[in-house]
Amino acid sequence: MPDLFDIMRTTRSMRRLKPDPIPNDVLGQVLEAGTSAANGGNMQSWRFLVIRDQAIKDATAVFYRRAWHEFVGPHYRGGGPAPGTSPEAFARMIAAAEHLADHLHEAPVWIVPCLIGVPSRTSGSSIYPAVQNMLLAARALGLGCTLTTLYLRFEQEAEAAMGLPSDAHSYAILPLGYPLGKFGPVRRAPLAQVVYEDHWGTAYQP
Repeated sequence: MPDLFDIMRTTRSMRRLKPDPIPNDVLGQVLEAGTSAANGGNMQSWRFLVIRDQAIKDATAVFYRRAWHEFVGPHYRGGGPAPGTSPEAFARMIAAAEHLADHLHEAPVWIVPCLIGVPSRTSGSSIYPAVQNMLLAARALGLGCTLTTLYLRFEQEAEAAMGLPSDAHSYAILPLGYPLGKFGPVRRAPLAQVVYEDHWGTAYQP
C-alpha cells in the first residue's frame, strides 16, 4: 500500500467508474475512516447515507445532470484551465465531469455525508474532514471517488429524492467504485503561487 504522502499526491478525482459491486468490508473501511475525522466538540453530528438502491440513484441523478448541462458545464467551457493545468488536461477534466454527470447513477455506491441541524459558516469544519478521510481511504483501497456538489443547485429536490429528513443537510455526493482509469499525480499550482508568509501577498520562502 502507498504511504500517506503518496496517497495524498495521487488522490485524483476519479469520475469514470466500473459498475462492479464493492465488498461490504471494503466499504466499511472507507466509512470508518470518515468517522475517525476531527469534528467540532466531538459532537459527531454527522450522518453518512450509503445509497445502493438504483431507483434512488436514478431519481437523484436527474438533478445532477440538470445542474451540469444547464449551469456548470457551460460555465467551465466558457473559462480557462486552472493554475498548473494545461488546456489539454482541462479538456480531459471537462469530458470526465460530463461523463460523471451522465453516468452518476451507475456508480455502485454513493456516500452522502450529512450534518444534523441548521447549517452555518463553520458547519463544513465538522463534515469535510470526514469527506477527505474517506477520499484518502478509497484511494488506499484502490477505489475511485470524487467529491461533488453540483446537485446542490437543486438541493431541495435532490435531498427529497434521497429521502433526507428536514433536519438533515447533505454536503456532497461521493460516487464510489473501482476506477476505469489509472491513478496519477494531482495537478496543482506551485507553492510559490498560493502560499504567503507573514503578510498577504509576500511569497512564502521554503
